[in-house]
Amino acid sequence: METITHGSISLERGLEGDHKGLKFRNRAITVLAIEDWRTALAELSDLADPAALPWTARRANLLVEGVRLPRARGAILSVGPVQLEVTYPTQPCARMDEAHQGLLKALHPDWRGGVTCRVLAGGDIMIGDVVHVVSSPPERARARLP
Repeated sequence: METITHGSISLERGLEGDHKGLKFRNRAITVLAIEDWRTALAELSDLADPAALPWTARRANLLVEGVRLPRARGAILSVGPVQLEVTYPTQPCARMDEAHQGLLKALHPDWRGGVTCRVLAGGDIMIGDVVHVVSSPPERARARLP
């Protein structure tokens, strides 16, 4: 993983430099909310310092703060000039447990692993760009067993 302060997102390639956008248009961009990341880390009781596990362990393209990511397919997000359509919750993979045992399970509830998106409108983005939910279908809650 490489952290960058600015990047270019296109319909054809997703985030410039990331190979997945070219192959998987419906999941070209992954977005993680820092608040959801912190909630997941709080469930890892053996983690003395949650800051010790950086958000890059999640392997998302974008980290956002101060916006609740929609938990509904078809929602539209804007990041600066970029428009993204939520296609799925990001499914955490086994690499999460390689980063820290139990992280996979902690990221699974309530879309904590973030959202995968299709690019509707590309552009250049940078740290500090405004992020907001343009529209979102109603969210459906699922019953969970203990």
